[in-house]
Order: sequence, then C-alpha cells, then structure tokens
Amino acid sequence: MKLCTLGVNHETAPVDIRETVAFSEENSMQAIIELKANALISECIILSTCNRTELYCILKDNIDESDVISWLHEYFNLSSESLSPYLYIYHELDAVKHIMRVASGLNSLVLGEPQIFGQIKDAYNSAHKAESVHQVLENLFQHIFKTVKQVRTDTAIGNSPISVAFSAVSLSKQFFGDLSQQTSLLLGAGETAELVARHLKESKVGNMIIANRSFEKAHQLSETVSGYAIELREIEQHLHEADIVIGSTASPTPILLAESVKKALKKRKNRPMFMIDIAVPRDIESSTSDFNNVYLYTVDDLQEIIESNKQSRQNAALEAEEIITLQAESFYNQLNASEQIKPVIQAYRKQSMDIKQNTLEHALNQLEQGVDAEEIIKRLANQLTNRLLHTPTMLLNQAADEGNEPVIKAAKKLIIETDKSSSNKP
Repeated sequence: MKLCTLGVNHETAPVDIRETVAFSEENSMQAIIELKANALISECIILSTCNRTELYCILKDNIDESDVISWLHEYFNLSSESLSPYLYIYHELDAVKHIMRVASGLNSLVLGEPQIFGQIKDAYNSAHKAESVHQVLENLFQHIFKTVKQVRTDTAIGNSPISVAFSAVSLSKQFFGDLSQQTSLLLGAGETAELVARHLKESKVGNMIIANRSFEKAHQLSETVSGYAIELREIEQHLHEADIVIGSTASPTPILLAESVKKALKKRKNRPMFMIDIAVPRDIESSTSDFNNVYLYTVDDLQEIIESNKQSRQNAALEAEEIITLQAESFYNQLNASEQIKPVIQAYRKQSMDIKQNTLEHALNQLEQGVDAEEIIKRLANQLTNRLLHTPTMLLNQAADEGNEPVIKAAKKLIIETDKSSSNKP
C-alpha cells in the first residue's frame, strides 16, 4: 500500500498557477480514468477548488509520485518540472493528517471554513463514479468524515464568524435569536450583499426585501434567495416592515436618513430595529443611533468581532490539531495492521488448503484401492484434524513452557469458539 497526496494550494502557488491545474468535475473523472489506464494508481480522488488542486492516490507497487507528477504535466500540456516549485507531497501517515486538516478547514484561506468539507465529499462522490475508490480510500474517507464531525462538535472552530457578511447575520441572530419571524431589508445587491442574503436565507429569515438602485439587479438577487425586490427610492414605503436593516451599497452618501428611520419607528410603535452598516462610505446616517430602540453597528464594530473571532478560531484550531493527530494515527495503525495481516492470512489459508489437498488425494487413492469408504472417511477426518492442529498445539505448549501469557491470551481469542451453537453446525 502506497498512500500519497500531492498538489498545489493558495499557500504554495499563485492563482495563475492554480488555474493551470484546475479540474472540473467531469475532467477530474476523466483524469482518474486516464491514471488508471496508465497503470499509475489503484485508487484515486481528485479535489479541485479555487484555492487548491490535490490528488489523493494509492499508487501501484512499481510507481512513485514522480510518475504521477510527470503525468500531471503532460495532462495540462505543461513543460517538464514547471510545477515543481509549487508542489507539495505527503506520504502515508503525513498524507492522512494532511487530508484530515484540509477537510476540517485547517488548511483553508479562511481558517475553519466549512465549505471545503462539502467539496471533499463532492470529490469523493465523483471518484466513486469513476470507480477509483476501493477498500483503502473508502475506509480512509469514512474515517475522515467522522473526524471532521468530531472536530466540529468538540471544538469551536466553526462557531465564530470571520467574514463581514457572515458576522453581520450572526450578530442579527444573537440579537433576535430565531430569525424566522423577522423581516430583513438589504440595501444593495452587490457581491457582499449577495453573501449577506445567502446567509440570511440559510438562517431561515422570515422575509427579505432587496433594495437597489437597479431594480433588475435587485430582482435577480431576490429570485435566488426567495425575497422581493424594490428600488432604493421606495425604501421609506417599506422601512417600517424591517426588523433588520443591513446596508451594503457603493453610494458616496447615506441612503437611509435619520428622519426616515424616525417615521418608521413611529409606524412600528417603537418595536426595535437592528441595523448593521457594512458600507464604506456609510449607508445609514450615523445620528440614527441616537434613537431609542435602534441598535446600529458599523463595519468597524464587525471588524472588532472578526478579530476576536479569529483568535477564538486559532485557539480552537489547536484543539482540532490534537484530534486530527490522534485520529490519523489511529487510522494509520489500523491500516498498517491490516496490511501486515493480509499475507499472514493468505499464507495460513494456503497452508490449510495444501493440507486438505494432500489428505484428500491420499483418501481418494485408498478409495481406488478398494478400502472401505466409512473407514476412509474416519481416517480423513482424523488426519485432517491432526495435521491442522499440530503446529498451533506445538507452539502453544512451547508458550506454556516459557510462561508466555500474551500468546496464550491471544490464542484463547483466536482459536476457541465462543458461540456454542456454531459448533453444532456442519
């Protein structure tokens, strides 16, 4: 068994290099088929994201990673060794630890981000379709899935948001708790606003209003998040509906004025309004925070939360590393034991089959010579039993003479049948 991981990521290669070795799902399946056809691998999974391309391989016995690296250059029509300055390679236990770190988000651009786990699962499923996941990688990835779950459950690696969009929604959830009864008003429909909208949808916010200067753009975003769109000039007509207001436009001047908020509060009978202004310049007039029942946070407030959460994730990452080390070693020890026992089982079975064949041939010869069949069967049973028991019995007697208790205890587990009913079965 030759487990090998090789690849490039955001830490080792710039984006123009990562782009040259990026696989689509379809291409990754085709590449795996090609690797198998070239007799380079017995098992393989290819992970390809915007931040990394990695191959997780069980290499054929006569193959090493240099053969796979050469194939990678040929596959992407790259000059020989052009990827070498950017490639990293891990073997055996180190490969197991690396894959576990990747799947747990410890090797991500954003520490602890959960998206990579879904991408790992997609890569695993694609490799299954290409019929390149067998006993070793199947066992490994099932162990990885359990390890990631343990990391997420036993540490706070994913509990502390460290992006502006996610932090804004998380702060809203802290304020209201369940968002399913709340209405959100999102000012803007750009990239950050889209992220906020998606996080709000994932948090099952009750209603979502998307306000933008371009109604068409607001409408496109609202369609993807099950909200409804308005133009910025219509804000005053809907502001009183909003429990949560998040500003994220590129306007050079405030979009939401204090006077408009004052009118909305009156219509709301002073029910609280939670506002987060993540725009620079700001979308919400700063004096809005003077009103009772208005809770206004700015992007600077979020940055303080993000920095604090980064430290929290780094602390959690240390705990996660301990879990990964223990789980990687546990899996690798099991794998090693399995690899070591295979030839033992094969040799033992061959030895037993040889004894059976020799004893059977002797019995058949006696039949041809006219010896009584019942007598032959009795001899066959006795000879077969004696020959199978000879070596274990001799070694157990030797262990007893030497006082070798571990061997005796192991023998009790290995050769004494505990299921009494099975002894009566033919």
